[in-house]
Amino acid sequence: MTDLLQYFRIEARELVDELSAALSELARGGPAAGPAGTALRHAHTLKGAARVVGWTGMADRVHELEELLGPFRNAAGPVPAVDLARMQALTDQLSDELVEDAPAAPVIPAPRAETPVEASRAEEVVSTAQTARASLQEIDSLINGVSQTRSQLGSVREGARRARRLRAALDDAGRLTEEQIEELGTLARMLENSAERVDRELREVYTTAERLRLIPVESIVPDLERGVRDVTAAQGKQARLEVLGAQIALDATILAGAHTALRQIVRNAVAHGVETPEQRRIAGKDVVGQVRVEVTHGAVGVRFRCTDDGRGVDLAAVRRKLVQAGRAPDESIDDTRTLSLLLGSGISTASTVSEISGHGIGLDVVQDAVQRIGGRLEMSTTPGQGTTIDLVTPASMTAQEVVLVRAGARLEDEPDDAGALIALPLAQVRQARRVGAEDFSGALALWHQGRRIPYVPLADVLGRPEDPAAAEKKGRTVLVLDGRNGAVAIGVSRLVGTAEIAVRALPALAPVPPLLCGIWIDIDGRPRPVLDPVELAAAATSRRVPLALATGVPTAVPVLPPPSPLPVSHPEQTTILIVDDSLTTRMLERSILQAAGYRVEEAGSAEEGLAMATRKPYAVAVVDVEMPGMDGFAFIEQTRARPELRRMPCVLVTTKASPADRERGRAAGARGHIDKGEFHQSLLLDLIAGLVAEGVS
Repeated sequence: MTDLLQYFRIEARELVDELSAALSELARGGPAAGPAGTALRHAHTLKGAARVVGWTGMADRVHELEELLGPFRNAAGPVPAVDLARMQALTDQLSDELVEDAPAAPVIPAPRAETPVEASRAEEVVSTAQTARASLQEIDSLINGVSQTRSQLGSVREGARRARRLRAALDDAGRLTEEQIEELGTLARMLENSAERVDRELREVYTTAERLRLIPVESIVPDLERGVRDVTAAQGKQARLEVLGAQIALDATILAGAHTALRQIVRNAVAHGVETPEQRRIAGKDVVGQVRVEVTHGAVGVRFRCTDDGRGVDLAAVRRKLVQAGRAPDESIDDTRTLSLLLGSGISTASTVSEISGHGIGLDVVQDAVQRIGGRLEMSTTPGQGTTIDLVTPASMTAQEVVLVRAGARLEDEPDDAGALIALPLAQVRQARRVGAEDFSGALALWHQGRRIPYVPLADVLGRPEDPAAAEKKGRTVLVLDGRNGAVAIGVSRLVGTAEIAVRALPALAPVPPLLCGIWIDIDGRPRPVLDPVELAAAATSRRVPLALATGVPTAVPVLPPPSPLPVSHPEQTTILIVDDSLTTRMLERSILQAAGYRVEEAGSAEEGLAMATRKPYAVAVVDVEMPGMDGFAFIEQTRARPELRRMPCVLVTTKASPADRERGRAAGARGHIDKGEFHQSLLLDLIAGLVAEGVS
């Protein structure tokens, strides 16, 4: 019976996890039929297994769950909240029972330190992780064995080649009969076919073994969702958890530590960040609070970013408490230092509950878990809008779905498939498409869904050669990526396909740019680069700046056919005036505008710009604010006061971009205000295109 119970616990845990996943899908509010049917199948299996081992109490609870699910088997609408809450409570009880081997603890605990049930569950996760870690050594041995076996296939292929050469030599010498010649040919074919078949099978074993090393983040999502439900039920709040990037898989030990920290972070986000429905209604917010966990993989490891839209941290209260605890000399410390000290803990949990209106609870638990796995925490907050906590963990390896592309031409000393094969995480690739000359708006921009977005070939970012004429002849493939400031188009020479690969972390002291977030080893043992799409988008827009400053033109951009006309006007017939005392800024803006096809003239001061504008018309003036003598605000006021300049729209591109500065610009008559600190060329081009269109119409 003991052996039977052991197998039952394993099966029951899997079934309860499947039930939790199905209920999570029901909680999203879509049609109930699909997930309800799935949950019913798992419940029926679990009930039968529980009765076999004599766990009648569990079987009765599963039967109640079946009764609740039954009416929604074919329902087109969602499950009512009251029914869903009861289903989730029963599933939570089943999960607790598997940990305790005893009647379940109360379903809705108050927000506090971990309950004995939760502590047991955490220990179970860690134990599982330790077991998995021990198994990793065996898996690594398997991977190494596969690699060594594949290397031996070379001798088999060489044997086939020698058999063919021997056959040819003896045939020429007339020393073999036709039967012997045919037999040697058959032997060579058998060796070649066997080598290829074994090679394919070894590739499959290699890929499978790599995936077995890792556990997906989605395995901990049901527990995080349960934490949200527990707190909302206890405090009368409403909150929804969204997890993005849960398909990423990573080392079991790292995930176990991250799980412990994330459970507390998510609970805190609801308990001490999200307001009550009435408070949120008064603040003009949706009564349902939002908690989002986004998982991404970069050069520094795996980042778990937890963001809520709650009240934020009461920094003044935190400062007072830090001073009282002797953690800070006085209350004059800045916000960054305040949050850093808060993350450092040392503040009594009990007193924090009543005195700090924010994420001051349980951060000691979080910090301890993070330190055990060698990670770090980062925190930011905006009063009245919410708090973000970044948990960054190391990861020797993660499993990711990627898109494989080739970039640039092959170098003369490289094999046919070497060097240029690049992997990009698929989750951050918005679209892949073929484009022609008509899709471009100059060499630096591409039309995408009615908007200009920055464009650059991946070969240019990586510094690989590419023949522009050849690329234009065979057409272009672009990937549209999500960058920090919007979409960016990256040109590739060929789209190879998608794959699930094991991404290995870079050595800690490796001198590599942030663009490179990891490597993967192909079946032949060659390291291949994995690029961070966000960093790639940033590099695609920023790397042209030094070239523009050095030469005045974006030499890194390939030669393209003349830009196609804008919807309302040929830009090459339109002249833009740049007014800025900074030579650097003028050259950068000139290179962007000229690449888009505009004519450009420059003035180094507001006074010079006014004199130029009185002598000839300009479609738009792009103006700095802080300049010697007359500033940009005064320049615009002067253009609005003079009849001959009144029709020339002005755009401010400046570091002075506070709300007060923007209001002053609007009052002066500016038609746009772009912050140099967040400058993005597509913003400038879109704004100018709209103003040019107004002038033409």
